[in-house]
Order: sequence, then C-alpha cells, then structure tokens
Amino acid sequence: MRGNFFVTSRIVLLIAVLSISIFAKAQLCTGSLGDPVVNINFGTSNTPDLNFPPPSAYTYTGNQCPNDGFYTITSSSSNCFGSSWHSVNNDHTGNGSFMLVNASFNPGDFFVTTVSNLCPNTTYEFAAWVMNVLRSTTGIKPDLTFKVETPSGTILNQFNTGGIVATPSPEWNQYGFFFTTAAVNPTIVLRITNNAPGGIGNDLALDDITFRPCGPKITSVIQGSTDTVNLCINDQLSFSFDGAVSPGYNNPVYQWQVSTDSGRIWKDMAGANSLTFLRQPTTAGNYWYRLSVAEAGNIGLQICRVSSNILMINVHANPIVNAGADRILIKGNPIQLAGNVTGESPVYVWSPPDYLSDDSILNPIAKPIADIEYKLTATSVFGCTNEDYVKIKVVDGIFVPTAFTPNNDGKNDSWKIPYLDPDLGATVSVYNRFGQIVYTVTSQEVNWDGTLHGEIQPTGIFVYTISFKNGQQLMKGVLTLIR
Repeated sequence: MRGNFFVTSRIVLLIAVLSISIFAKAQLCTGSLGDPVVNINFGTSNTPDLNFPPPSAYTYTGNQCPNDGFYTITSSSSNCFGSSWHSVNNDHTGNGSFMLVNASFNPGDFFVTTVSNLCPNTTYEFAAWVMNVLRSTTGIKPDLTFKVETPSGTILNQFNTGGIVATPSPEWNQYGFFFTTAAVNPTIVLRITNNAPGGIGNDLALDDITFRPCGPKITSVIQGSTDTVNLCINDQLSFSFDGAVSPGYNNPVYQWQVSTDSGRIWKDMAGANSLTFLRQPTTAGNYWYRLSVAEAGNIGLQICRVSSNILMINVHANPIVNAGADRILIKGNPIQLAGNVTGESPVYVWSPPDYLSDDSILNPIAKPIADIEYKLTATSVFGCTNEDYVKIKVVDGIFVPTAFTPNNDGKNDSWKIPYLDPDLGATVSVYNRFGQIVYTVTSQEVNWDGTLHGEIQPTGIFVYTISFKNGQQLMKGVLTLIR
C-alpha cells in the first residue's frame, strides 16, 4: 500500500510539473512576431557582450563557474562545482553567449529596462530563454516573474514561470507572456525578477531577452516551389510570392521586404503592398523576403509590424574562368597551361584532352604537335557554368629578327622576337659594341625601342644573347639598328 501511494504521488507530482510547464509556454505568442524592440543576446561566442549589469546585487566574474551572488557572460561552461551543474556547450541558438547566474541569497531582479514610443493597441511579447543548470532535482528551483510596469511601479501585467524544474540534460526553454498596449501608449518598464532564494540551487542560464510585436499568423510561399530556391544568374525566372494573414486585424496593411545581409537589415520594397508580389531577376546574391503587416496607420513604424516566415532566393554567380594567355610552343617541347578558376566549389575540365597530362587539373602539361585551342570549363556546386579558351601556336623554332628601324613611322619601330613565349623563362640581353648591356628582360615579351635609359642609341651593330632556364642551348647573334 505504501508503494502504491508512493507511485501515485509521483504521478500526481509529474502531472503538476507538466501543467506548470504547459501553462508557462502557453503564454507565448501563438501568431507571428515582429522584429525585437528590445533584444539582449549577450553577444557572439567570439565577442561576448559584457555591457549588461543586472540591476540587483550581482557581481560580474570572468570565471565560467560563478559563486553565489555572481554572474558571467560566456559561450560555454563545464564541470562546475564537481559537475553538480550541467555542462552547457552553447547558448540556445548554438552560436552566441549567454548569462550564467549563481543566485544571491536574497531574491532580486535580473533585468530592468524602460521602453517608450510603442504602438498603441498593439500586442507585444516579453520573453526570455532560460535553463536550470542544476542537475539535482532536490535543489532550489529558479522562479522568475516577467512584469510590465509603469515608471512609478504600477504593474500593468505579469507572468510567473513557477519553479523551473531540473532536467536530465541541459535544456533551454522559452518563458514569457504577451500583452496589449493602451490607445494612448505610455512609457513602460520591463522587469524580470528571480523570486527564489539562493543556496543549494536557483542556478540558471539566461539568453535572448526579447520584447517584440505579436500578431495574427502570417505565412508566405513561393508559388510552385519550396521556401528556398537556388538558381544560376543566367537561369533566372520571375517568382510569384503569396502571403496569407489569419483573422485579427481590423484594417491590415501589407508591405513586402527584402534583406541582402541574412536578415540583419530589412528594406521595404516600393509598390509591394499587396498579398502577392512578383519577384524579377536580380544580380547575384542571397535575397531574403518576408511579408510584414500592421494595422492601417502603423505600417510606417517597424516596431508595430509582425512578419511572415522568410523566403530565400539565392542567385549564384557563374564561376570565374581564365584559361590563361595564348601561348607559343617550340615543337617537341612541353608547355604548362596556366588556368585559374574561382567560384562556389567548382569542378573543371579541359577539352579536348589531346596531348594533355591531365585534363582535370588547372595546370596540365601540354605537348601538342600542331596548333590547337583548348577550352577550360568550370561548373559550380549549384550547376552554374562558365568557360574560357587558350590558343597554342606550335612553331619549329624561335625566329629572331636581325634588324629594325626605330624612326616612329609605324613600321618595324621596335625589335621583337615573336615566338619567344615568356613562360620559357628566357633572359634576352642586347650589347653595344663596347660590351655594355643596353636592353635586357627575363620571362617577358621582347620589345626594345632602341633606347637606353631614354637615350636614343645610334645606328650600328648590336649583339644579342638568349639563355634559357630549362637548359636549352644558348642562342647568340647580331642585329642592326637602322635610323
């Protein structure tokens, strides 16, 4: 009989706990939300926001395991107090910081802020994500009250979480409530108070304190598609967006918005003021769209609006492909191609594969026996393609002109070696009759205008040498400068 009573009591206790949890979560907005008027997220994991002193008698510490009456801002915490706390590896979104509190012995406030210039007759949600970090189910449970007050302290509305139970593993839960502002909206005070005493327990993590508009459910869809579309810039079509708003507004006004920075900044689109919107092709980029709605007269204020789910159109650029400069190859010698491709995880191939060491790498060795043109084609992970071409001219040898006339008549005005590919790495030097170097280049096109440091060289005989880094035989000869 004693055993049955014990089991029955446990069941009753479990039902009571679940009832408290369900009641707490039932106070949150069940429609759509707008952008936060207040948003305390404690920064990122790399840059925690330490500018959040609780208004009560709590002291900041850099220790990941704060003692009674202390708090810290951190992205993780582990092995605190002999592992009597959960090891918390991340905040509730997985990529930021959170506030970790070891409650003081006396109840007090965690958060107080003043908000003004709200919209009249508008519902707002006041909420936060909370975790009981204590493992033991017998310790003191955190017990929070969310309040909306006048500046003088009159409570306009409030919500109590009840004891936040310990969980077998780290578990973030959102708590809060919503309320509607008056026709003449005053300045209000938002407050989160910890009602439980400190001691063994009442240790919690707090994250993403928000105060934001709440309204009827708003949904948006891309006709004939999912909520996320990936396409190539050359394959764009127009897309039709449809919005729907559940009952709740007396005179709703619609505004489609776009964001090009992953939702950090939203911009109203001119003329997009109905439940449908036709998206036209754009430049490459990631575009987020949503439908925002407010009562007539309030649509001009972002803090009055609520918004739909997000529709994503990701327009992907084609890969950037460069097959390299056209080349000259001395018959029988190999040459290395200089392809370059950038883009979103591209794969590439040369065609035709003839006379190439490997057609699937950017810099294959080519040894064609006759003139040829190669195409380098790249395809991104999203199927976007691009291509470029390189021509290889195959010659029997290097032709070196033996005279030139730098008289600015547009004919034979400079000394050039047309079939000397810069990638041969040759050093070309020209000497006057005194053995002085008057012109020299390495791994460059040869183009001597008959001057030295800007001084015109006289008519005469000059000696040239061509040496190769690959061990090819030195070439030497004479040339005549004629004026």
